[in-house]
Amino acid sequence: MDVELAPITDDDITDVSRFMHDHHNRGVAPERWSRALRTRWSASAPHHGYLLRADGRIVGAYLAYFSDREIDGRIERFCNLGAWCVLEPHRAQGLRLLMALLRMRGYHFTDLSPSGSVIALNRALKFAELDTTTSIMVNLPWRSARRDVRISSDPAVVRATLSGAERQIYADHEEAAAARHLVVMAGDEHCYVIFRRDQRKRIRAFASILYVGNADLFRVAARQVGGHLLLHHGIAATLMEQHVIGDRPRWAVALERARPKMFKSSTLPADRIDYLYSELVGLEW
Repeated sequence: MDVELAPITDDDITDVSRFMHDHHNRGVAPERWSRALRTRWSASAPHHGYLLRADGRIVGAYLAYFSDREIDGRIERFCNLGAWCVLEPHRAQGLRLLMALLRMRGYHFTDLSPSGSVIALNRALKFAELDTTTSIMVNLPWRSARRDVRISSDPAVVRATLSGAERQIYADHEEAAAARHLVVMAGDEHCYVIFRRDQRKRIRAFASILYVGNADLFRVAARQVGGHLLLHHGIAATLMEQHVIGDRPRWAVALERARPKMFKSSTLPADRIDYLYSELVGLEW
C-alpha cells in the first residue's frame, strides 16, 4: 500500500484535528487541536507540519508551530515540534514525518514535550537538552515580605503594565489557548509571567511557569505569586524550571525527576531558547 507524505495545509486542519483526537489524545477535543493549529506566529509559515495518507485517509501526522523571533537584533525562524501520532500498521513510515520537518533549512527546532522513544531518537539526531531541573511550591495565601508587591491577572492591568517587546509577546499570546498571564509589580519594577495549567498524575491543579520577564523579582515574590494562583485560579501548586526562573526559590522543593525539553540549532545556545510560541502555550491538554 502506498503511503503519501504531504504538508498539512489549512484545508487539512479539520481532518488532522479529528485524527489527533481519535488516535492521540481523546481528552483534547478536535476544536482545541484546530484552534492551536490555526494560531499564526509567522507570516511565512510554510504549513502546519506533515501528514501521511493511505487510501485517502490520514494514518499519521506530526504537528508543527512556526514563529519568527527577534533575538540579539536578528530575526530567527523557529519550528516547534508538536504532537506526533502514527497508526500502528504504518508505524514504520513515521520517521518520514520527522525527517521532512528537519530537512527544512533556516529553522531552529524545539521539542518541548518529547516522551518515550522520541527522546532517544532526538538525541541520535543531535538535539540538545535544556536544563529542566524543576522545583515545586505548594501555593498558600502568603502575605508579601514587601508591602509594595502587587499581583494582577486582569488583562487591562497586564496590558497597561507592559511595553516594548513584552507588550508584543502579550499581544502574540493573548489568544493562545493554554497561556495564562499575570504581572508582579513592586515599586518601579514589574515581572511579566506566563504560565499554563497542567496535569500531573491525573490531577489538574498545577501551574507550570513558562516565562518570567524579571527573574530576580519573581523569586522575591514567588510565594505571593503562588498565593495569587491559589486564590484567583484555584491552582494548588506551582512548577518552576531552572531554565525559566534561574535559581530555585529557597521555599520550593526540588523534584527528583524532570520532564525533558530539547532543541536543535546550529547557532543559538540554550539560553536563547524559551517556551513561547509553542504547543505549550497553544494547546490545552
